[in-house]
Amino acid sequence: MRVNEIITYAGDTKLDWQISQLFIICPLIFIGGVIDAIGGGGGLITLPAFMISGFPVHFAIGTNKVSSAMGTSIAFTKFMRDGYMPLKLSALGAVCAILGSSLGARTALLISDYAFKILMLAILPVTAWYVFRSQDLLREERGTDDAITRRTYIVCVLVAFFLGFYDGFYGPGAGTFMLLLMAGAARLSVQKANGVTKAINFATNLAAIVVYFVNGKVILPVGIAAGCFSIAGNYIGARFFEKGGAKAVRPVILIVLSLFFVRVIYDLLS
Repeated sequence: MRVNEIITYAGDTKLDWQISQLFIICPLIFIGGVIDAIGGGGGLITLPAFMISGFPVHFAIGTNKVSSAMGTSIAFTKFMRDGYMPLKLSALGAVCAILGSSLGARTALLISDYAFKILMLAILPVTAWYVFRSQDLLREERGTDDAITRRTYIVCVLVAFFLGFYDGFYGPGAGTFMLLLMAGAARLSVQKANGVTKAINFATNLAAIVVYFVNGKVILPVGIAAGCFSIAGNYIGARFFEKGGAKAVRPVILIVLSLFFVRVIYDLLS
């Protein structure tokens, strides 16, 4: 079944999408949600999911932000209710993240699909290295302090703005990078580092959604459908996966990244 979902944006270009694409996107979004709930990094699967299914780069990023925001809202609510989200620090981080993410998203829109794919060919090997190293880094950089000092605020501002920029521009892995820095450099306990990270991450998603939506790069029905699977994945991941579960899903991320890499090369050569 073909759905003539017309999205108008700069240059009066339109995008038609097919229901069949959801059969590729939604299962991968679900897996990404599970992984995100375990230790972050779900975007390493969710963004490639849209591109593997055939979405142009900017539509993939914009629509992925919708599903990511829906999934992150579950973790955001949980950490806030559990008291792991220091209000003042989280609010400051969210404001800086909104500024950074908006700027990152606007910058991404200036880059053509072709140039973006060339950039991804450079980013993907670095991302693969990060996937191998991330869990070890998380064990090394776990904070144990609950004290919020001037250093904590400075680190929070820098992390929120610069990783907010990255999240708006591209995104995958941003949440885990934030967690590592908030726990290691800001010296927060893992629980509070995670709470502040969720506040920042939620803010970056919302800011990026606004920019991409205003510029016509969001396919809302697809984003909402994928978001439901993201919520389900986050919920199941949060409830049923044990601490060491992240090791089991690492091969899944690498497989998806490999498929993504092949797809990008195919698009560039075709």
